[in-house]
Amino acid sequence: MPRQPFEIADRIHLLQPSGIRKFFELGQSMKNPIDLSIGQADFDVPDEIKQAATAAILSGRNRYTVTQGIEPLRAALKRRYALRFKGVEHDEVIVTSGVAGALMLSFLALLNPGDEVIIPDPYFVMYRHLASLVGARAVPVNTYPDFRFTAERVEAAITPRTRAMVVNSPSNPTGATLDEAQARDLARLADERGLVVISDEIYEDFIYEGRHVSVREFTSNCLVLSGASKSMGMPGWRMGWMLGPRDFIERCYIVQQFTFVCAPSPAQHAVLAGLNLDFSGHLADYRRKRELVYEGLRDRFALTQPRGAFYAFPALPEGVKLDAFIAACIERELLVVPGSACSSRDTHLRISYAAQDDKLARAVEILRELAVKLKR
Repeated sequence: MPRQPFEIADRIHLLQPSGIRKFFELGQSMKNPIDLSIGQADFDVPDEIKQAATAAILSGRNRYTVTQGIEPLRAALKRRYALRFKGVEHDEVIVTSGVAGALMLSFLALLNPGDEVIIPDPYFVMYRHLASLVGARAVPVNTYPDFRFTAERVEAAITPRTRAMVVNSPSNPTGATLDEAQARDLARLADERGLVVISDEIYEDFIYEGRHVSVREFTSNCLVLSGASKSMGMPGWRMGWMLGPRDFIERCYIVQQFTFVCAPSPAQHAVLAGLNLDFSGHLADYRRKRELVYEGLRDRFALTQPRGAFYAFPALPEGVKLDAFIAACIERELLVVPGSACSSRDTHLRISYAAQDDKLARAVEILRELAVKLKR
């Protein structure tokens, strides 16, 4: 009997639709939702960046760039990293279609079928599914209740098949950050066990206590992934980049040639202009938003104070079912993400506080009411 023409490839059956995008799409059908589901900054792209993009478009910079990205942008990024990390003269940068593009390139270039990559649980949803797409296996490491991704926890998950670990600091969905001791220990473990650290640092500009710490400060066995989506308020422009050892990144050029080709040309020129701007005022705004959510919820939900990014990850009150809570939120036109979309547990919620203050205040009010109502 002949096969069906559109029989789906086996690897696609390993994927499930993003629980986060599901709620984002739901919000598009509501008249006035309080949408705390999607992780995108609520401020607009600065005029200087818009003007640089417009100038690039009007001057005809609309064709393909070289695969690795325009040289002025790559040089500026290398200068930025040279101020933070030792040995960057031996590294290279590739400009990618968002950090999602950088993740895809790194997984394709690094992982063979059957390899394992260690990820934190809770995790950004893409990590697990990208591993499946390339035939590898994501191994979640339980970080509850403090959400600390420690070398001790990671080491217990290492097997002969382990190839890499993903570090996400600040974290989506928990807002947890690495301190220097954690980063040193993870770097030491990577060096001792011959692992690559894939360090997702897209939220590096959203740190509320101390400084941003990268594992790359303590080992060169590290890929640093970041981008402009969050800090410059331009997620739809799809602009990211990856720093890593030259030989590896140059192989990623080839992978990009046969996948994304190159990042959007006008946006590359725009981001170059944005690298010189000061976004610190937004950090102060988001620190205030964090406090609004944390102080408003912590007496009714078990909640670890986020130290970075713009997410809170509260636990549901004891005895409250996740499905019932999410349904009640939707009934009130409040969109939050069930923790099960980014974890093996169904005990938490992910809240993005990248929203207007009045909507955040209303959301806190609704969540407090539901915590009491549904616990009865």
